[in-house]
Amino acid sequence: MTSPSAAKGRQPKRCSVCDTNPVAMTQVAYCFACWPGGPVTPPPCLACGSRTDYYAHGLCSYCHPFGDPGPDSCRDCLAWGVRRTHDWLCYPCIKWRARYSKPGSGGSVGRCPGCGRTLTLGHRGVCRLCFTQTVFVRQQSGIWDPIAANRHGQQLAFADMPSHKPPRRGAVKKEVVQPHWPPPRDQEPTLFRASPDLAAHGRSGLHRRAHPDDAAALEAVARHLAFTHHWTTGQRQDAILGVRIMLGAQDDGRAPIRASEVEALREIDLPIWSVIQILSTAGALIEDRTPQIDAWFEEKIARLPQPMINELRVWFDIKKNGVNTPPRMRPRTHMTIQLQLRWAVPTLRAWTTIGRTSLREISREDILNALPHGATERARVGQGLKSIFRLLKARKIIFVDPTARIQTGPHQSRIPLPLDARLIASRLHSDNPATAAVVALIAFHGLRLRQLQRLHLTDIQDGRLAIDGRSIPLADPVRKRLRTYLDHRNKTWPESLNTHLFINARSWRNQEPPSPRWFHLAIGPGLTA
Repeated sequence: MTSPSAAKGRQPKRCSVCDTNPVAMTQVAYCFACWPGGPVTPPPCLACGSRTDYYAHGLCSYCHPFGDPGPDSCRDCLAWGVRRTHDWLCYPCIKWRARYSKPGSGGSVGRCPGCGRTLTLGHRGVCRLCFTQTVFVRQQSGIWDPIAANRHGQQLAFADMPSHKPPRRGAVKKEVVQPHWPPPRDQEPTLFRASPDLAAHGRSGLHRRAHPDDAAALEAVARHLAFTHHWTTGQRQDAILGVRIMLGAQDDGRAPIRASEVEALREIDLPIWSVIQILSTAGALIEDRTPQIDAWFEEKIARLPQPMINELRVWFDIKKNGVNTPPRMRPRTHMTIQLQLRWAVPTLRAWTTIGRTSLREISREDILNALPHGATERARVGQGLKSIFRLLKARKIIFVDPTARIQTGPHQSRIPLPLDARLIASRLHSDNPATAAVVALIAFHGLRLRQLQRLHLTDIQDGRLAIDGRSIPLADPVRKRLRTYLDHRNKTWPESLNTHLFINARSWRNQEPPSPRWFHLAIGPGLTA
């Protein structure tokens, strides 16, 4: 067994059986839990003698330099949440020790009269834990007595949490402008609503019409978001100008503002996403934009009879939002809704040409006559019609489900066509780190674009990829390309707060993932996921 001194600086190998725990000893290739004929009880730690949490090289996870014993209490103030990174000390205690260890600081190392422990004492002669407890008691009683304040225990805290200190005496309190939005303008009678024509008016003068109180509150939110998301000076100024112009475009120069009106900023080359983010964060946004799926649905059913449109709207609303009353249903994805309606719409339009105005008039014979003869088309049309009629029958919109007991068959499976191996190899060795990483994840582990889009940095740990409840060991070529991509990401966007694995020049300032189009461009022409 290796000594503790030899274990320093050496990363233990993983068990060849479970690939999770480190090997028991340097000479074997498996851990004590996977020991042949085992599991075997690990020996005590050579450093502390602990018989629990054995890690490797004769040491427990608490003593081994590469072990992760998890969080624990601070050695000085007993605050919970510190780790071994800073020798089991929280940041305030590190500063406390550094401050009172200097000559002439008034501090010393000795026995604290409040808690009886031997550690660094401050200029008041007590440790930091007793000092904070005495300050807490003095705020209530007004008496400074460390012995009495710590006689019945101390109030513990979580480590490295921000403290809320009272203002100093004589300090001038900065006045904070509180937003006070009036009620939404929907409550006021409006003869007709006109969208602002910023292209004809231009930028001049509108920003001066903004109400000073609302403008000050929204500018404070804009500066906070700019600092948090690392906006450039030009982006921050354009966002503030856009907010003031939208306030000036209102009748009273005040918030809240409708999201549909913010779209007019495109006409004068000002950003929209940052202005909407500012208004949404401040609670000054009225979201009145029509979702894309709603506009697409209305376009698809526009040429159908009104009774059939009303029935399809019930199906669409339940599919999109779900329902909590029996029979319950969870919301479906927009892709599922679009596919099922796209497969059923041609048949619905064909029924309108023969005089059918409602889905209640559809019979079993109509379903059989409408189903195509091809296996794939028959399965698709059948799946779309079954989805509609089953839901309407369950909600008692129609009396009989005409698709019941009609077999439409499964989707016909197809043999995947071979791809050009030379093209895949060229993308795997691409000079673009993002292209190499995306292609490697798809080629070696079969990830889909939606899965790649929602990957986060924390989904990759210890050479494994956690996705959809699975833990996938990453292949060595994938690990190499991910390391290269992460180095490129850190050098290109070192201040990014986006937690997604893949980011680009547009998404690194916010928390949004790249669009599917970005992944298609990263893969390149000639290949698809």
